[in-house]
Amino acid sequence: MFELNGKTALVAGASRGIGLAIARAVAEAGARTILAGRSIDKLKAEADALKGEALELDVTAFTADTTLPDVDILINVAGTNIRKPFVDYSLDEYEHIMRTNLHGLALLTQRVGARMIERGQGGKIVIIGSLASIVGLPWLAVYSMTKSALAGLTRSLAAEWGRYGIQVNCIAPGFILTDLNRAMWQQPEMLQWLEGAQAIPRLGTPEDIAPLAVFLSGAGSNYITGQVIAVDGGYSTTANWPFHP
Repeated sequence: MFELNGKTALVAGASRGIGLAIARAVAEAGARTILAGRSIDKLKAEADALKGEALELDVTAFTADTTLPDVDILINVAGTNIRKPFVDYSLDEYEHIMRTNLHGLALLTQRVGARMIERGQGGKIVIIGSLASIVGLPWLAVYSMTKSALAGLTRSLAAEWGRYGIQVNCIAPGFILTDLNRAMWQQPEMLQWLEGAQAIPRLGTPEDIAPLAVFLSGAGSNYITGQVIAVDGGYSTTANWPFHP
């Protein structure tokens, strides 16, 4: 169920964090792994360590002329965020988040999916959404728009492409410690809040996300599609209270 021998996987946004953890995991599972992103020097070093390949790919500048390899597995991880009140976002900030988190990934998925259909061998598409795909959180309005849209794209593509043997699923990470949010989680009150709010009272790591990405990339998920699956320590489905019997 976790074996990817003979498969080629493209991980978009693989230079750090969740993307890098997933790239390492799919490579360990046996896939020929292509690490894609903007930081080509870092990608090459990581790809060499995994005996994989590096592909310079800026999703914000993705066009119909961008050269892409044939792949069996596409894992969309690239993303960014700016935390602030919704009324304070500038148009440039809004467009930057939209281009990075949504528009570029949608075009990449369109291209890769079209080629999977042409090849007639099926495929797996795994999209990294967010807890914000499921629940509302403050100071994340534009980010939440993009991640909610990715959840919708997941369901629609699953309905369209299932007949071609292509499964499309979305992972919704919860509070995962990465470079994008490290400063926020250095505040003691944030960790104290998490301990009381979540069934598993700790931050997640990128390595907590990678195993599900591998599973959704392999044969064990052949009858799973159109799902938004939270990996969030129980935050979206549980609540704690101070009562003790």
